[in-house]
Amino acid sequence: MSESYVFYQGEIVNENEVSIDIRSKAFNYGLGCFEGIRAYWDDEEQQLYGFKLKEHYERLLQSCKALYMDIPYTAQELCDWTVDLLKKNNFKTTTYIRPVVYKGSTDLPPSLYGDDDNRVLIYCHPLDKYIETKGLRTAVSSWRRISDTMLPPRTKATAAYLNSALASLEVLQNGFDEAIFLTEQGNVCEGPGENIFLVKKGKLITPPVSDHILEGITRDVVMELAKNELNIEVVERSVARTELYNSDEVFFSGTAMEVTPVIEVDRRIVGTGEEGQVCKKLRELFFDITKGRNPKYAHYCTPVY
Repeated sequence: MSESYVFYQGEIVNENEVSIDIRSKAFNYGLGCFEGIRAYWDDEEQQLYGFKLKEHYERLLQSCKALYMDIPYTAQELCDWTVDLLKKNNFKTTTYIRPVVYKGSTDLPPSLYGDDDNRVLIYCHPLDKYIETKGLRTAVSSWRRISDTMLPPRTKATAAYLNSALASLEVLQNGFDEAIFLTEQGNVCEGPGENIFLVKKGKLITPPVSDHILEGITRDVVMELAKNELNIEVVERSVARTELYNSDEVFFSGTAMEVTPVIEVDRRIVGTGEEGQVCKKLRELFFDITKGRNPKYAHYCTPVY
């Protein structure tokens, strides 16, 4: 097996050199936050493109600020380290990048205050398709999405993903592919790790930030493409569960999920039961952009080589 390199505390080292203490607050209490980023390989150009690197790291720093975790790097410095890390690993394939900021302290209390042992780790691994499908069969989970006053989803806190794991467990055991969360108020929220869109009466609709969603970077790209390239009106508003049943299209967006159609919700067929035209066009536009093939959006991509 070839060597794997990671960024840890200001340098790139062999992954085998990094360990986390079993007493650390990250392990015991989930005190940390993370990001999910992709770098896309273009075989024709023999180039690897980091997609929206700076926006992801800006969001990571916002999470750190909310969680009282100060780290000594700017978003641009983290981008530069990531490019160096991808080069060091010599990746020539689409790659998933996982930066994590966590509490390394072994003190007993689950406290964020007065603890300056904030550690930064970035690792990555090849990942082409997160899920191979022509359309997802989904179900609304009985588990409700955590709210901004409980464990704010916008922080991408590591501990928050137990909420996602429980919802995924429930629907997978019941024979579905992915879960859909509702808020405590009963509004459609998002998936366990992705934002949700629906197409209805020619409009693209998605839940607002105030309904406890992650402020998705891929979500922003999808909305921008819908407005500027497809001339579709985008509406951010609360969505009732039953609206999913009679929508023309439903689809997810996210770094891992990318742009993926939903063809069934709670055993109700969505639209025609196949990927809709809006989702298809957005997905095609998205993949052209991620591989640096659209000059208009070239600034979204950071070439590695």
